[in-house]
Amino acid sequence: MPFILALDQGTTSSRAILFTRDGKIHAQAHQEFTQIYPQPGWVEHDPFEILSSQLGSAVGVLGKTQLTHGDIVAAGITNQRETTIVWDRETGKPVYNAIVWQDRRTAPACEQLRRDGAESIVREKTGLLVDPYFSGTKVAWILDNVPGARTQAEAGKLAFGTVDSWLIWNLTRGARHVTDPTNASRTMLYNIVEGRWDPDLLKLLRIPESMMPEVVWSSEKIGTITTTLGLESIEIAGIAGDQQAALFGQLCLSPGDAKNTYGTGCFLLQNIGDKFLLSQKRLITTLTCSLSRKLEYAFEGSVFIGGAVVQWLRDNLRLIHKSADVEPLAATVADSDGVVFVPAFVGLGAPYWDPYASGLLIGLRRSTQPGHIARAALESIAFQVADVLEAMNGDTATPCPELRVDGGASANDLLMQGQANLLGIPVVRPRVIETTALGAAYLAGLASGFWESPEEIARLREPDTRFEPEMSPDEAQRFRDRWKNAVERSRHWSTPA
Repeated sequence: MPFILALDQGTTSSRAILFTRDGKIHAQAHQEFTQIYPQPGWVEHDPFEILSSQLGSAVGVLGKTQLTHGDIVAAGITNQRETTIVWDRETGKPVYNAIVWQDRRTAPACEQLRRDGAESIVREKTGLLVDPYFSGTKVAWILDNVPGARTQAEAGKLAFGTVDSWLIWNLTRGARHVTDPTNASRTMLYNIVEGRWDPDLLKLLRIPESMMPEVVWSSEKIGTITTTLGLESIEIAGIAGDQQAALFGQLCLSPGDAKNTYGTGCFLLQNIGDKFLLSQKRLITTLTCSLSRKLEYAFEGSVFIGGAVVQWLRDNLRLIHKSADVEPLAATVADSDGVVFVPAFVGLGAPYWDPYASGLLIGLRRSTQPGHIARAALESIAFQVADVLEAMNGDTATPCPELRVDGGASANDLLMQGQANLLGIPVVRPRVIETTALGAAYLAGLASGFWESPEEIARLREPDTRFEPEMSPDEAQRFRDRWKNAVERSRHWSTPA
């Protein structure tokens, strides 16, 4: 039986999943890697640890199934977006750690760009807001702060890439320096109206165009893996940033289709078709995976801390031993008893875009128990998603009729029911919730002939689970008003010096 291999390089772990033709998971393996916090608000990864963990998981999944590269039709890659790596083209060594999408060190630089009036040109060309979230100011920071980096870059000796580019460069031994439109659209350097690296934006941030990867389509044969370890000769045939991969994995292929992925962060995307539009509600416009090889768009709202709040309960407060323990702990109480948790550990994303917001736990009493905090943590995820969908509905002619969900935390029935209650619409969960990896597999499989069309894929999918709202709109609004009160109290806490 042939398989498609998905390499899913995430923020806290790297996974490799083998998919069968009916879209089911045959086997998977994963490896976590180190999170580096040099200063408050800074988040880094070791690029070689990213690479080794991804290779290790790929080798591991083949080993546990006793398969070889000959059993794999193609590989698709999906990755944490915006995370920025700059490396030496000759040695292949990074000049600095990967600066992670969560990192806020460039907030002052972004503030200066806004003061200089750059936000309008950035928005009109990229669909993005000026924010530390995106790659552009991270690249500029590396060039300005790593000794010799700018001189090397201007001499054409350095390469920039998001994580997909870094992986493919290494998997092909430097033969391919590429990315795809979905990842390119997250850099604040790519013109998503014209489909090219934008010279004005590169000049604005003083980044040489020679650093930029070639942009290829999300679903096309790119090249074969030439590393050893049993992966050699596997064709790389799909690339997508994790959230666009999940949108594709949910088969949100028509305008109006929307999904939310519950991962380290939460990412809500709605397909808006092939016409570039700008949000009036401080959402961003981003490129999607296009089988027709033309530019297609989605609105996106990004929540920086989603499932990561559960990891915080586990690793920092030590309220739980493993992430799965949060649901039974939250179920020990009937409700949060007035406790509200705003997990603005790295600022707030959409629709607030406040890099200076701080985490807030409010409503504590003598009677507060760990279960109340756990429940408030889960509710914080649902509240943030509700804020984003409310903004998205304000941007589109037709409100979202249902929300398709995926990602690790979507397995939590308590959270999904709470999400449906707050939104007042059905929440629909697929049988396979690893739709980020599934989307990468679909892209690679369609390019390699493993699947003939999205219609064939849809016929092979198993039925979904639906969560219907069980709360009155008035009660849901009362809870959301209290949440918004807490959010306002968390904002602008850490102001620049």
